[in-house]
Amino acid sequence: MTELIELRNLALKIACEAGDLLSERPKKFDLSEKSGALDFATQMDQASEELITNRIKKIRPDDSILGEEGATKSGSSEFTWVVDPIDGTVNYLYGVPGWCISIAIKQGDKVVVGVVHAPTLGKTWSAVLHQGAECNGEAIKCNEPIPLSKSLVGTGFSYDLESRFAQGEFFSNLIKRIRDIRRLGACAVDICLVASGVLDAYYEAGVYEWDFAAAGLIAREAGANFLAVPLIPSGAQNFVLVAGPTLYRELGQELITDGRWIKAI
Repeated sequence: MTELIELRNLALKIACEAGDLLSERPKKFDLSEKSGALDFATQMDQASEELITNRIKKIRPDDSILGEEGATKSGSSEFTWVVDPIDGTVNYLYGVPGWCISIAIKQGDKVVVGVVHAPTLGKTWSAVLHQGAECNGEAIKCNEPIPLSKSLVGTGFSYDLESRFAQGEFFSNLIKRIRDIRRLGACAVDICLVASGVLDAYYEAGVYEWDFAAAGLIAREAGANFLAVPLIPSGAQNFVLVAGPTLYRELGQELITDGRWIKAI
């Protein structure tokens, strides 16, 4: 366990260094298109990932790395760092608060450390497996129990415009049955807000492992149920759902009924 705590502390330090770098926003952005015109990276995504991976390679040269912007490295140790250098790139580009740096560490196939650092919100979440979750050093817990009718729910929408039609149709039905909805623009932060009790639930289709790996551990350690299942035929993209146990079951039933989202939970 001492090693995992040391890894958590190292991930916190590296995430904060990346946050300092990103807080100096450039006056001009260079955009590189990824899956489509709406899905892109900036030169700052790449600079942040370079900083993070260089720190890892220097201090933990035997560890593997999986980075969103392609900084993938195979190592000889049992640990893999899963890095999202900017989750919420659109927020970052437009100067909207809520973007973050997400760093998870897996031991084999299991996430054992999670850190999500959101400089514009003044919040840093972290967790170590079986040791609970924290925000700014204070223990956090999700809201429980919360009925669907009283829930404040976060979500996100696909970059694929065709998928958005189905998502919008489901959204228009769900909004009638809950307290309200929020769309904040960064998957990792949304999940951590559920862990902190700021949101009651969050769901989204089309997210990648680096979007949710760290935050998913933080949510589970804060008492929430967390689900991530691959979408077919993509495989790399996932559907995620997180909420306290009571709301998780009720909201999950709503999501099951719409086969365009998920067929099993």
